[in-house]
Amino acid sequence: MLLGADLRASSPSIVAACASAVVAAGWTPINAGNVPTPALAAYALARRLPAIMVTGSHIPEIYNGIKFYRPDGEFLKEDEAPVRERALALLARGDVAPAVVLPAIDATIAESYVERYVAAFPGAPLAGLKVGVDLHSAVGRDLTVSILERLGAEVHSFRRADHFIAVDTEALDPADVERDRLEIEAHGLMAVVSTDGDGDRPLVIDETGRQINGDILGALTARHLGIATVVTPLSSTSAIEIGGWFDQVVRTRIGSPYVVSAMAATDPDEGPIAGFEANGGFLTESDLRLGGAVLPRLPTRDAILPIIAVLKLAVEEKQPLSKLADELPSRVMKADRLKDVDPATGASFLKGIASSPDARAAIDPRLTSPADINVIDGVRLTLVTGSVVHFRQSGNAPEMRCYVETDDAARTEKFLGELMARLTLSLKPKG
Repeated sequence: MLLGADLRASSPSIVAACASAVVAAGWTPINAGNVPTPALAAYALARRLPAIMVTGSHIPEIYNGIKFYRPDGEFLKEDEAPVRERALALLARGDVAPAVVLPAIDATIAESYVERYVAAFPGAPLAGLKVGVDLHSAVGRDLTVSILERLGAEVHSFRRADHFIAVDTEALDPADVERDRLEIEAHGLMAVVSTDGDGDRPLVIDETGRQINGDILGALTARHLGIATVVTPLSSTSAIEIGGWFDQVVRTRIGSPYVVSAMAATDPDEGPIAGFEANGGFLTESDLRLGGAVLPRLPTRDAILPIIAVLKLAVEEKQPLSKLADELPSRVMKADRLKDVDPATGASFLKGIASSPDARAAIDPRLTSPADINVIDGVRLTLVTGSVVHFRQSGNAPEMRCYVETDDAARTEKFLGELMARLTLSLKPKG
């Protein structure tokens, strides 16, 4: 059983508890140390080993968690209930595994992740680029630098933190964007790139200091890799369909297990299959032939592939990053979140938004009579203007998320700001 962890202060103790349980069950723990989730998953999948990644991903440090991987890939929704039931039964019996000493870290797990991309993209395809890497507390920060340098880029790294910093690629702190913009300006960078805490969600800031949204990154990556069928959740931009870049676009509920299941159900004879989410995490269901090299399938979120793909695309097309998405229809999606929203409060709010014109009007009159209401995952409203507003309670934190899509960046920004202000008043009234 492979064991890995992010850089949260609580992660070592949870890894130790997992190792004790693994040994008590008669298994042998393999210590991957602090590695990105996709690095652990790729190594495990190639060897058909189960794996556990201790991480709270992109959410605040006070929350931590565990990601499970089966020998054949990502843990699916139908796997959750049996594991939960067994865990509760063990707790009820008071079973506590005796503490064990973790084995030494196996460095080949991290090394193989670097080699995965160096082998797939030979010939220094990023030569001539000067790229910034925001290190913060991303568990794969040094591997990101190593990969980009091995692919030929000149790397300027900054902001190495000795404490955990939560980076949500769907709801960036404006101060982080401004910091990256200043680094670009001061050092003549083509871009600043980074990931969230466990390295499965990419962050790309273009040469103008603006973020390229994760779903746009995904679409650009899929097109560059020659993907025929794209699988993506409801929260991704509708420009994916409108642009006509792909033979087929399959929509799912939000969450990588839904994307994984839908990819597996797609006919591989119809061409290469990949998926991505609005957070930018990119999943591949097919082995991809890239010139003379092959990139093995990795059906779990990965941040490095989309970073490499858009940088390589910019080199090949001799275009700055800000111009790459110009061929997509002008659809701009942006998301934000309201923290500390009790799930019961959030559920009541969503029920009202789905069923009551008055409840929708109380948030914003433009929501009163939408052209379509989709409740597959939260409440997604398509307005008569074509704009989209999607409210959803987070599945892994007490947060209400709001996604807005219009045909103009400034309009999206303004609309989202207005909705977030109304959400705050509605869900967290003073007093």
